[in-house]
Amino acid sequence: MVHIDINKQLQGASGEMQLLTNLHIKQGEFVAISGKSGSGKTTLLRILAGLENARGEIKVDNSIWLGNTLNLPPQKREIGFVFQDYALFPNMSVLENLLFVQKDKELAQHLLEVTELTELQHRLPNQLSGGQKQRVALCRSLMSRPKILLLDEPLSALDPDMRTKLQNEILALHKEFEITTLMVSHDPSEIYRLASRVLVLDYGKIINDGTPREIFLKTTGSAKFSFDGELLDIIKVDVINIAIISIGQQIVEVVVSDEEIKDLTIGQSLNLSTKAFNPMLRV
Repeated sequence: MVHIDINKQLQGASGEMQLLTNLHIKQGEFVAISGKSGSGKTTLLRILAGLENARGEIKVDNSIWLGNTLNLPPQKREIGFVFQDYALFPNMSVLENLLFVQKDKELAQHLLEVTELTELQHRLPNQLSGGQKQRVALCRSLMSRPKILLLDEPLSALDPDMRTKLQNEILALHKEFEITTLMVSHDPSEIYRLASRVLVLDYGKIINDGTPREIFLKTTGSAKFSFDGELLDIIKVDVINIAIISIGQQIVEVVVSDEEIKDLTIGQSLNLSTKAFNPMLRV
């Protein structure tokens, strides 16, 4: 069990704000943290890892990581952290990057096998692709068998196919090691695939807490599904109008009427829902 009850003054996009969280996370849960940029998502991870100070309490099982007179340094917290920029040692091979954390060759070889990196274990980071580097970073974060794994948008720079592949590997490793995992992500499809619980942060506060289905699959009346998206373009094909809409990492096309077009603007945020297989757009 992880208990996080902290507060910290932050400088957000709209000025000063308080990051205030009081939550419990069960052992082995996969929790996604979503919300607008500047809402405090990454700061929350960094405080949990001991990379930033805060007031309050962090308790993991029976161990106090942060308290009135105690603030454990990062190296004493059983944390695995995967950043967006990989943070690999450039002068060490893939295998050496892993063994630097823990001299456990059996675990290292197992992780390399699961992530299909065995044949690349003697290469340096500059000889790897972005997806391969991210897999190395993931393996290295698990070498210490941490109690908590923190993922800060680790797949945001990868192409869709590689994102899907690494998502599957993250989920497989999460289940195998039964690690409590917290992941910052803006991608609804990624969150839906990986997480069992979603926390939505806004201006430093948790405004929503539930399953991915409860958070993202918003329905009204008899609607079958409802997603928020961005209008990318409207094109005319023969006598019909087609709206091109971005939803997470997916692009969908929806037929719209001449009357609906009057209220639509490129770049506009929209809600896309379907009722009895008839998609409807709402501004």
